[in-house]
Amino acid sequence: MTQQLILDLLPPSPPSLDNFVTGGNQEALDALRHWRPGRAIYLWGAPGVGRSHLLRALSGTDQAFYFSTSESAQALKDIATADTPPYRLVAIDDVQLLDANGQAALFTLYNRWREVASTEQGFALILAGDRAPLAMPLREDLRTRLGWDLVFRLDPLSDDDRAHALRKRAGDRGLELSPEVINWVLTHYARDMSRLSALVDALDRYSLEKHRAITLPLLKDLLASSQPNTERQIDL
Repeated sequence: MTQQLILDLLPPSPPSLDNFVTGGNQEALDALRHWRPGRAIYLWGAPGVGRSHLLRALSGTDQAFYFSTSESAQALKDIATADTPPYRLVAIDDVQLLDANGQAALFTLYNRWREVASTEQGFALILAGDRAPLAMPLREDLRTRLGWDLVFRLDPLSDDDRAHALRKRAGDRGLELSPEVINWVLTHYARDMSRLSALVDALDRYSLEKHRAITLPLLKDLLASSQPNTERQIDL
């Protein structure tokens, strides 16, 4: 292993419900664990609260479909108009970014979801956006549909939650992070947990490469050795 050990070469762990740091969002997580065809769940909150993590975690099987607004709205229309809906779960991220075609396709999909909800063709809709349903910059008939079933606001993690998650991530790898290292990371580094988890993994590998204990100087050495285009928020 060489100095090319940098954070952008170490992808975060695949998102799952188990590695989502719950914080104050236990009710939403419980609802997602027990989703079933015919239900709709809308998650909203500020960037970094884990909306995409949760939707991707639910979309890891052949029976689930994850839709990003960077894709063509035709994919949603095809699901809505299929003779038999091809998925048991459809996850739609960043609803606030849907253009006119995307909004029309989602409107059609909602109508199909309601039509088959109590039949063997029923499927679940899991959606996420950055604000509450009625505050969304969408057509009125779509805003109201977002609130048809379950709606949860995802709260940001506190620093105590993040510190606990960092210690647990380190403990799972047989590491111990000093309070000094944890405090520095929480003050200077990115706040979303996927980046923080990747940092712990990188520190583990880097300490093995350098045959040094994990200390604040080692952490700064790792970040200083990263390429300039590495996405990070640091103040060395």
